[in-house]
Amino acid sequence: MGIAEDSEPPLKRVKGPLEESKSLLDDHSTTKFVSCSLGDQMARPLTSQGDGETIGSQGVIRKAEFIKIITRALYSLGYDKSGALLEEESGIPLHSSMVNLFMGQVTNGKWHDSVATLRTIGLSDEIMKSASFLILEQKFLELLKMEKVAAALDTLRNEIVPLYVNLDRVHKLASCIISPSQYIRLGISGQDTEGTKG
Repeated sequence: MGIAEDSEPPLKRVKGPLEESKSLLDDHSTTKFVSCSLGDQMARPLTSQGDGETIGSQGVIRKAEFIKIITRALYSLGYDKSGALLEEESGIPLHSSMVNLFMGQVTNGKWHDSVATLRTIGLSDEIMKSASFLILEQKFLELLKMEKVAAALDTLRNEIVPLYVNLDRVHKLASCIISPSQYIRLGISGQDTEGTKG
């Protein structure tokens, strides 16, 4: 069909580039480049710079922040034991003792204590109000779940409304008292709050 067949094997057909590549490999400077791969660079341990507060070849990575990023990633992937072990071994906790106390109070449904602790963490007023709103909203919803309507209404009137945060959401919460179907419409699941204390 107009194509000439070559009976020589492929390696013999391509003599030019192959011979040039052999001569390149014989060159000492190229051999040094080939032997230093990217993997070699990445496999080296990070070295501390002077005071031990920064790591890396450039000394721009703060050790404590780097450890916290790894710890947070371990926890987010579900490796709680590994995250806790890294915190213990490094001596660098992911959160301050005050933040750990706060998270424990929220998890255990200690609403008044958690709002009080939140005020001591040192957040801006706007963030503190927004976080307090979320805590008190959870308290309100749990009171409704336990059918403590008077206590839920008291929480709404005397704790949530005075924050003046997310008034649209406040109206939706108020409608939960009147209409249980609104409670479901807001996407509130009774499973989220089991095991907490009132």
